[in-house]
Amino acid sequence: MAITVKDVAKKAGVATSTVSRVINDHPSISEATKKKVQKVMDELGYVPNITARNLGKRISSAIGVILPPLDSKERIGNPFYLEIMEAINEEARRYDLTTAIATAKNFDTLLENVQRMHLQKQVDGFILVYSDSEDPVIDYLYTNEIPFTLIGQPYRHENEIIYVDNDNQLLGKQATDFLIQNGHESILFVTNTTHESLYFERYFGYQKALMLAGLTVHPSVVIEQPEDYLAFDAILKKSQATALVVIDDIFALRTMQLAQMYGYRIPDTLSIISFNNSIFATLTHPYLTSIDIDISELGRVAMQKLYELIHDEISSGVRLVIPHQLVKRETVVPRL
Repeated sequence: MAITVKDVAKKAGVATSTVSRVINDHPSISEATKKKVQKVMDELGYVPNITARNLGKRISSAIGVILPPLDSKERIGNPFYLEIMEAINEEARRYDLTTAIATAKNFDTLLENVQRMHLQKQVDGFILVYSDSEDPVIDYLYTNEIPFTLIGQPYRHENEIIYVDNDNQLLGKQATDFLIQNGHESILFVTNTTHESLYFERYFGYQKALMLAGLTVHPSVVIEQPEDYLAFDAILKKSQATALVVIDDIFALRTMQLAQMYGYRIPDTLSIISFNNSIFATLTHPYLTSIDIDISELGRVAMQKLYELIHDEISSGVRLVIPHQLVKRETVVPRL
């Protein structure tokens, strides 16, 4: 038979309303009474009904995690999103919170999903795990003053949004510097996206490293459409590139396959470095040299700051930078 609030109240010698206030940590209840009631709850094995408790508080005890439109196999299979969700979920459990996922194949449907979650009060706030120049969701959250934190760098309202990020410009610079240190002079930046914040930042870092070294800066090599794959070989030959900086690990593997199809040997005739240090970095040979962005810490801090925002412990306009680390493996060798 389930233990109820009435059972706890009877044994503790208090009113049921007092037990409810203890459960909700109401300031009108003395510490002595809280301890007495808590002791009885422990003895009886009473577990508060979170749903009922939250109805009294008018909160949901859930947060929404918003993924970008999963409109390609690369995005669906990208381990970044699974790792970030696990980190957020683990941190949410520390606050007795659950997580709900918002995702779709396009921005319009994604916005509808987020609006529904908000208007139906399914969640208390959101974590956006991407930053995209074409995204209507962040504008909706910002305009309606809905609590949210962002993983990535916002395009607007930087001084009013709480965001957690790596220094992606520094990542791009250090990745390129590492290739330069290994004697590479003709280096290309390869990407499958051109409207996400991390692309701009990493490409800026690539440009900066080459300019400081007095080397040629090439336009980014964008591979999105079938014709882009066909043109890749011609671009490599024209630039006489000996090394590539690729936007992330999963696309680096696709790039490696494409280069090998055109007769390049990794890393003998073409060195490659990428970002994220995901599980894919060691699932193929040669192992991928990559920059570890500490995905778990990104998720953990984003969740922590959202909790603080919901509970008015911090105001908006906070930027937190998560450190990164270069992991040297087999896809970068000195140019002979």
